[in-house]
Amino acid sequence: MRWQLPVNQGRSFEKGTQVVPRALVTGGAGFIGSHVADRFLAGGYEVDVIDNLSSGRRENVPGAATFYELDVGSPEAADIVRRGSFDVIVHLAAQMDVRKSVADPAYDAKVNILGTLNLLEAARKEAPRCRIVFTSTGGAVYGTFANPPTVETHSKEPESPYAVSKLSAEYYLAYYFQLYGLESAVLRFGNVYGPRQDPHGEAGVVSIFCNRLLDGRALTVFGDGLQTRDYIHVADVIEAAWLAATRTLPDDSGLDARAFNIGTAIGTSVLDLASQLQRAAGTNVPIEFAPKRPGEQQESFIAIGKASQVLGWVPRIDLAEGLANTYKWFAARRLTEATGRS
Repeated sequence: MRWQLPVNQGRSFEKGTQVVPRALVTGGAGFIGSHVADRFLAGGYEVDVIDNLSSGRRENVPGAATFYELDVGSPEAADIVRRGSFDVIVHLAAQMDVRKSVADPAYDAKVNILGTLNLLEAARKEAPRCRIVFTSTGGAVYGTFANPPTVETHSKEPESPYAVSKLSAEYYLAYYFQLYGLESAVLRFGNVYGPRQDPHGEAGVVSIFCNRLLDGRALTVFGDGLQTRDYIHVADVIEAAWLAATRTLPDDSGLDARAFNIGTAIGTSVLDLASQLQRAAGTNVPIEFAPKRPGEQQESFIAIGKASQVLGWVPRIDLAEGLANTYKWFAARRLTEATGRS
């Protein structure tokens, strides 16, 4: 297990005559986190990645990043924050499975609440100028009774331990800003999909459907398939993370002051998603219906005007283009895997 910091790493250190900013990406071996690491490297940052590889893949980590196989709640992770002198921490590491959170809420809280606190305590003591970009959820924190498109100031009605833990972490971020001046921005994501996606979470349906289409297997739809979600391509999400890290934020404090919904403001049904993916794949497989999952929201999509006004962010990839891009990636990976085995 590697966690010792390389020698002479410091905030915005000089590389020749150029000052180089530094970023830490937790969960940086995962689907979204690895793309975020790519974006900050492209933006001229030195990037460190923390990931325990419980769901992330080592091969996702960019070769130019420094990688530490660690839990975010560990003393070693806190030591990296204390000694790393980061300009920004993009905190994506999380227990993200709603069903697992219901089965084991204590573990969910350990990762999502205590892991976040571990990083915040280290940052406020040793790196008070660091900005935290925290990734939350734009559906689960608002709850079933939200009237979409949901705005950031809507009442919060979390209905799973996962949603409770994400919202709790948001409250802690607001507290640390009020008391210590530790800057943070919260990104409440819609259902993120795209290359490198795994099948976990609600947006994982895109990954699941892509793999089933490649296998020529039926697509399973729970309930009537008319339930809507806000599907947002990972390329748009990482640009939001970049802007949240680099743009001037509001001076206001409080839970929602620096929180931004990141989605499309469009609700897409599961049946429509299946239809568009079939068109992207140029194939047609049966759809099989299964009983509706208990507690599943029927309608969920989020308003994005605040991110546009404050961060200058807008989604640029429409669903048809994004699904075609994603299916092509899964097909290419399947071909590579088949070639590798032959």
